[in-house]
Amino acid sequence: MVIRRSKIHRYGVYAGEVIPAHRKVIEYTGERLNRKQAKERDRGTYTYLFALDAYWTLDGAVGGSGAEIINHSCEPNLVARIVKGHILYMSLRPIRPGEELLVDYHFSQNGDKTKCFCGAKSCRGIIEK
Repeated sequence: MVIRRSKIHRYGVYAGEVIPAHRKVIEYTGERLNRKQAKERDRGTYTYLFALDAYWTLDGAVGGSGAEIINHSCEPNLVARIVKGHILYMSLRPIRPGEELLVDYHFSQNGDKTKCFCGAKSCRGIIEK
């Protein structure tokens, strides 16, 4: 995997080699935070928080694996799966070398209406379910 500038947002993660369909690509890692800690950190311009469950959140900005840089797309090539307390990004289809790795963030419909810049044909215009 390679990190470089992205047309979607700042930087992105790109496949360095062919990634077969339905494979573990990367684990989302970071500092484990409780709800209160996560709420306090969710105030910056750029945050890398991923909710593990209703109580725990991982902050990829502290001890992240690089998965925190993977951008959102309304037509993703990765899906997040939570397996035994671990957040795994799995490939949905074969991914070509040089292709940007993308996941649908599935932000809450009740939260902030973050504008989407993924450029996909089926783009919803905002990042939500």
